[in-house]
Amino acid sequence: MQAAIFEKPGLVQAEEVAKPTLQADDDVIIKIVRACVCGSDLWAYAQGDRKEAHSMNDGHEALGIVEAIGSAITTVKPGDFVIAPFTHGCGDCDACRAGFDGTCDRHPGTSNWSYGFQAEYIRFNYANWALVKVPGQPEDYTDGMLKSLLALADVMPTGYHAARCANVQAGDKVVVIGDGAVGQCAVIAAKMRGASQIVLMSRHEDRQRMALASGATAVVAERGEEGIQKVRDILGGGADAALECVGTGAAFEQALGVLHNGGRIGYVGVPHYDDHAIGSTFAQNLAIAGGSASVTTYDKQFLLNDVLQGNINPGRVFTQTYDLANINQAYQDMQARKTIKAMVKI
Repeated sequence: MQAAIFEKPGLVQAEEVAKPTLQADDDVIIKIVRACVCGSDLWAYAQGDRKEAHSMNDGHEALGIVEAIGSAITTVKPGDFVIAPFTHGCGDCDACRAGFDGTCDRHPGTSNWSYGFQAEYIRFNYANWALVKVPGQPEDYTDGMLKSLLALADVMPTGYHAARCANVQAGDKVVVIGDGAVGQCAVIAAKMRGASQIVLMSRHEDRQRMALASGATAVVAERGEEGIQKVRDILGGGADAALECVGTGAAFEQALGVLHNGGRIGYVGVPHYDDHAIGSTFAQNLAIAGGSASVTTYDKQFLLNDVLQGNINPGRVFTQTYDLANINQAYQDMQARKTIKAMVKI
């Protein structure tokens, strides 16, 4: 089968590899119909990110058809159409029961996260609870609906997780930092939770227009102290909640700066910094929470239904489509900001 292989920084290409097989009783083999490139994949693509050369690629979001199941699988069967999320929660530990399956107690660290989904087939481990069954078959849906279903594998639940972790409430003034796919979905999530004002920090006109169509009420292009002051001018003071969807130290500083004392941060950008001491926020009485999104929980509880009912349209973040043979172009175009999120049609 064909799968995307990370050759070196700046080069990902489709190569022939062995088709996966069942290795555990809770494995599922899935034939992929749609995959995509995540903004977090670009860290390795751009600079290696300590990733080994000639290794399976990071892609971790997909839609597909169940082909084979392990003996312990009771929730799906061959032929089912499923969302394959980037997480593998068990559904029964304390963390999962509290709605934090993105950091399942039984699957610690990287064992709870996916990779290698930019391929014709995948082995999805710990599959019994984590997979999300979609009614019908892919051919029953429009291309636009398939895009929104694919967004449920990561970016829409991740955007929602930022809003949940920041405890966005009806009437809140919210600032979203990051205008990529997760930031766009965080705008949708903030609107879902009743925010009265949603300010997106963005320098790119196409992304600004998309966010405004999704519920943002204002856009700020400036950064640093100038950007913080402009946000405060728009909101008439500090924000109630800041949703950090980038993962850099500068983005986190921006989140701290836009809040009023007693404000709340939800951060979901994979951190590429380790030098911010939590004690530095003591004088502001801030609440800070975040981490890996609860994909299966949110999808099963409400996000899948919201997509199927047409209440939300997170699929608009997919602005270009590629085939697997052109996977490197998909990465290049996302890195160059020629597309917000690249969908890969298998």
